[in-house]
Order: sequence, then C-alpha cells, then structure tokens
Amino acid sequence: MGLRLVNMAIGLIAVTYPLLALLLIRFLSPYWIVALLVVALLVRLFTGWRSTPISMIYASAIAIIVMSITSMINSELALRLYPVFMTGAMLVVFAISLIRPPSMIERFARIMEPDLGPEGVAYTRRVTQVWCGFFAVNILIALWTVFYASFETWALYNGVISYILMGLLFGGEFLVRRWVRQV
Repeated sequence: MGLRLVNMAIGLIAVTYPLLALLLIRFLSPYWIVALLVVALLVRLFTGWRSTPISMIYASAIAIIVMSITSMINSELALRLYPVFMTGAMLVVFAISLIRPPSMIERFARIMEPDLGPEGVAYTRRVTQVWCGFFAVNILIALWTVFYASFETWALYNGVISYILMGLLFGGEFLVRRWVRQV
C-alpha cells in the first residue's frame, strides 16, 4: 500500500507539474525543479515498472534522459519541455499499440467487456487513432507554448487547458459510443 501511495503522489505531481513549476520558479532555479521532477519520475519508474507497459517504460526512460541532457544545456527549456516529452511518450505508446495490437483503447475496453466483438475491436482501433491525432496536435500546441508563450500561458495550457481538452475528448467519445450502441 505504501508504494502505491508513493506512485499516486508522484503521478499527481507529474500531472500538476506545470502549475507546480509556476509556483516553484519563484523559489528555485529551473535546474533544481527539473532535477526534482527527474528524481520523482525515476522513483515512479522503478517502483511501478511491473504494472507499466514496456513501451511506456521505454518512452518514459527516453523522456527522462532527454530532459536530463537538456537541463544541462538549458534548464528553463528542459523545465518547459516536460509536457511535450510526456505527451510524446503517450503518442508513442498509443501508436505502437496500433502496430502491435491490441490497440490501447481496446485494452481499456476489454477491462469492462472481455468478449469484445470484431466491430468493437475496429471501433477501439479508430478511437486509438483519434487519440494519436489528439496527442500529435497537443504536442504542437505545447511546443508553441514552450517557444512563443509566456511562462504563465505555458503553465495554463499544459497544466489546465490540455487536461480539459483530454476530458472533452474522453467524454465526447463516451457519448458517441453510447449513441453508436443504441443505433
């Protein structure tokens, strides 16, 4: 239970990172904020590796390495690139699941419906493709905020707006799925 609580806390830190960075930047240099994040991510990676898909482990490890190297060159850039790297990791995981089925959304769907039929498999594949498109667009917007927006705008988009958009996509897909099932 203790390890699970640690992983949940680190997950919460990772999700709220842009807003935390906005607060911490007043007290710490970008280098130390990135260093704390990398340590937290390493703890999460090593304590939760058994329940994490291998593609996510690779993507996370690559993101940690790239962030560490980037922070040695430009720590503020590394601080702001974290959401780009994590969204990129999600894109990689979802895209790999399209190449090596079952698709990511099919995996989630089978938790609730283990006997998913061929039409369900096709539908979940299409939804996984939609998520890949969302992640790709989100990366472009996040990159724009890294290079052209103020620190506050970066934190607002990457710490609030992008999650609202994910929620809208998730909720919209749920409504479409219910409608499709009724037709």
